[in-house]
Amino acid sequence: MVVKILGLGLGLALSLGSQAQDNERYITLASTTSTEQSGLFDAVIPQFRDTTGIDVHVVAVGTGQAFEIARRGDADSLLVHDTEGEQRFVADGYATERRDVMYNDFVIVGPTDDPAGIRDAETASEAFSMIAEAEAPFASRGDDSGTNRAELRLWESAGVEPGGEWYRELGSGMGQTLNTAAGMDAYVMSDRATWVAFDNRQNLELLFEGDEALFNQYGSLLISEERHPHLKHDLARQWHDWLLSEEGQRAIADFELKGQQLFFPNAE
Repeated sequence: MVVKILGLGLGLALSLGSQAQDNERYITLASTTSTEQSGLFDAVIPQFRDTTGIDVHVVAVGTGQAFEIARRGDADSLLVHDTEGEQRFVADGYATERRDVMYNDFVIVGPTDDPAGIRDAETASEAFSMIAEAEAPFASRGDDSGTNRAELRLWESAGVEPGGEWYRELGSGMGQTLNTAAGMDAYVMSDRATWVAFDNRQNLELLFEGDEALFNQYGSLLISEERHPHLKHDLARQWHDWLLSEEGQRAIADFELKGQQLFFPNAE
């Protein structure tokens, strides 16, 4: 009887240990609201999981917050869209590798009646200058996200220091910022993927697109093992490599919403 009980106990312990190991086969990915809210991860993570048995738990925040999470060692992997910030992250020793994964673009959205007349602008900088000159309401994410950083670079290139009653810094994600812009008939810069996925458009429509300055590159980074030895570096490397592989790039290219391809793979 004792032998049987011990045998049962050992079998149960081994079973629980195996389950615990399985439960550990996941990584925490710090990434952007645009990749999450567009539905991209819902499409590609199951394919990665089927191939590797590794799950990916996404923390979707602005790029600046994602950098901070990774800097603290609270994420195993990083996928964001601020190339300058990513290169600085590597140079500062927080990551050992950064690779291009995919791209899309930003668009400038605004009320149908277009009070600033940006439909006639030739460049994104000119569109921003026209908005500032008209003091037309503009909703900014104001959250140090990749989108917010790109927006601020455009204001700088336009020679405008935005402020005053017409310029609203919200400190919110892309979806919430679009909701606010729709409610106040304001201009807003959005990544195309979140704009396509956004349903509460009210009087908003896409008014300006196509400028090279609106190019939006996403990169995957490997967190430094020397800085944060406790992280799941082997599993994170498998995710990183899969994104760059033919299978991962095809999964990104195949993701569509409302008949539109939202991300374009460009791994080197």
